[in-house]
This record gives sequence, C-alpha cells and structure tokens, in this order.
Amino acid sequence: MAKTAQADQGPRGGESSTGLSSLEEQLIKEGDVAADYLERLLDVLDYDGDLDIDVDAGRAVVSVDGGDDLSKLVGDRGAGLEALQELTRLAVQQVTGARSRLMLDIAGWRVARRVELAELGKRAARDVLNTGEPVRLRPMTPFERKVVHDAVAAVRGVFSESEGEDPRRRVVVFLRR
Repeated sequence: MAKTAQADQGPRGGESSTGLSSLEEQLIKEGDVAADYLERLLDVLDYDGDLDIDVDAGRAVVSVDGGDDLSKLVGDRGAGLEALQELTRLAVQQVTGARSRLMLDIAGWRVARRVELAELGKRAARDVLNTGEPVRLRPMTPFERKVVHDAVAAVRGVFSESEGEDPRRRVVVFLRR
C-alpha cells in the first residue's frame, strides 16, 4: 500500500516554517489519521489500495485507488462510501478531538459522480429555461446536492434551492425572474 500527500501551497497568511498555513497542517494531519485508519481497514479486508492525501477547498481529501475489490466498498449509489466516510471522520475526530469535514473517494467514484451530477444540474437548468417551470430532482446526499447547486449557479437565469428533510432532501431548480 502506498500513501502520498499533497497540499495547495498558494500564498497564505499565517504560514509556518513548513510553508503551510496552520489550517493546511491540520488538514494534512486529518488526512494522515484517515489514511492510517483506512490502511488498517483495507488490511483487515485483504483489499489492495493506494491512498492519496490532498487538501482541497478547505478540507482533507483521501482517495483510495487500486484493486478491483474496491468498487465493492462504494456500494449501491455510493451508500457504502458514505458510511465509510462517516466512520473515517469519527476515527479522525477521536484522534484530533475536532469534527472533520474530510472527503473520502474510493476507486474514483466521487470524481465520476461529480461529472454526472454537474451535467444533471446543467440539464435541469436548461429545462427550466426552456419551459419556465421548476424542476424537482430526486433526493440526494449533501455531496450530490452541493455539486448540482454549483452547476446550476453557473447558468444565468436560474437558481436552485434544497427542499425536504434528509434522506428525502432534493434540489429544485427555478427560473430567476
């Protein structure tokens, strides 16, 4: 199992002697703790995987890539991935004492899903522009809703809101008047 770490190292205030801000150092520590936890889990399951630690948009991101077995961890529509992400966040919180916003990706599922969801958001926005009628999408996870909201926000003339309660919370796209 290989582990690599990266951080966006743009100019920031409050940089330490390592050139990283204290927030970036904290996020890299979260990623390290998460990667250690996931390495142990993969060993128990006898799955092969390479772990990559990154910092993106103010959160630690751990990606696990490698063997074919990894797709089994993603589960139906990412349900297994969401559960593993929550367990990993709890493991990080237990070590650091702070709530983590860590993002976990397995076998590139989130990357591919992000592309699908962005297209769904753009398509819904086009439909609203063409018909003038709101479009209600199926219920989604917070990750999925955020990607759709971002895609809709990039289209002039429409806006989106979430409605309902989890797990039935959904995005609705409206015509901007």
